[in-house]
Amino acid sequence: MSGTRPERWQWRPVLTPKEPHAGLSCTTLGVRDVPARGAGPRVVDHHVALVLLSGSGWFSWGRRERVRVGAPVLLWLLPGIPHRYGPGGTGWTVCFAGFTGAAVTACARRGLVPAPDEDENEDEVVVPLTSAAPARRTIRKLATVCDESEPAFDATSAAGLHELLATLRRSRSTPPTRPLAAVEELTHSAHLPISVAEQARRLSLPPAALRDEIRCTTGCNPKDFVLGTRLNTAKHLLATTDLKVSSIARRIGYAEPAYFTRLFTRRVGLPPRAFRRERRPS
Repeated sequence: MSGTRPERWQWRPVLTPKEPHAGLSCTTLGVRDVPARGAGPRVVDHHVALVLLSGSGWFSWGRRERVRVGAPVLLWLLPGIPHRYGPGGTGWTVCFAGFTGAAVTACARRGLVPAPDEDENEDEVVVPLTSAAPARRTIRKLATVCDESEPAFDATSAAGLHELLATLRRSRSTPPTRPLAAVEELTHSAHLPISVAEQARRLSLPPAALRDEIRCTTGCNPKDFVLGTRLNTAKHLLATTDLKVSSIARRIGYAEPAYFTRLFTRRVGLPPRAFRRERRPS
C-alpha cells in the first residue's frame, strides 16, 4: 500500500487469521473505468458499495427490470443476488469498496447497508447522491490505511469502513428516514478530545447502552473504535501531507505528541516518522 495512488487502481487484501474477529473486514477497494457494454449476470459473496463518479446507463438486480442510473449514484451489489449493468456513452468511472463480517447484520438493522429483504426496494439499492467526492475521498483514505500486518488491523479496518458507510449516508440526495445510529455520531466526533463517557452524554445514552450499540454494530468496544478512527486519520495525514507529527496528534484529539507517538508505535508497529517514510513516494 506504499506510494501514491494512480487515478485508476484496485486493491484486494490478503486476509489473515485475524480477519474473522473483525466487525467489518475489507475485501476490495478501487477506482476504475467500466467500458460501455453490458455485463452480467454476476454474483458477489459480500457487500459492495459501488459509486458512479461519471457516466450513465442501466442497472438491474435479482428479478428487477432495468433501472436508469447516472452519476453521482450509489449502487449496492448484494451477496447472493445476481446483478447486471450496462454503461452507456463512453462508459463509467466508479469507485468501490467491498466488505464482509459479523457486524453486517447489525449495520443492516441500523440502515447503514440494505437488509437482505430489501433487495426489491429500489430506494435502498439505487441511492442518488448529492456528490460522489466524499465517498471517493473516504475510499482513498481507506486504501491508505489498510494494512493487514498491523497489530490493530481489525479495529482500524472496521473503523474505516464505518466511516465510509457514514459518509455514504450523509451524501444521500434525500435524507434517510431512519435515525442516525450511535456509531455514525461516534465516527463523526471521534477526533474531538472528549472521553467515551462524554460521548455517551452527548448522545443521551447510558455508557453501557453506548458500549452495547458500538460493539453490536462494529465488533469493537467504543474506546477501540474511536482509537481506530483516530489512527486511520493519522496514517492518512502522515502518508499524504507534510504536517508535523505534533500537529497531527492535536488534529486527531491528542494534546501530548509524545503520548500519541507511543500509542501509534504500539498499535501500528512503526513510529509516525518511520510510517511516513515507508508510505510516502521516493
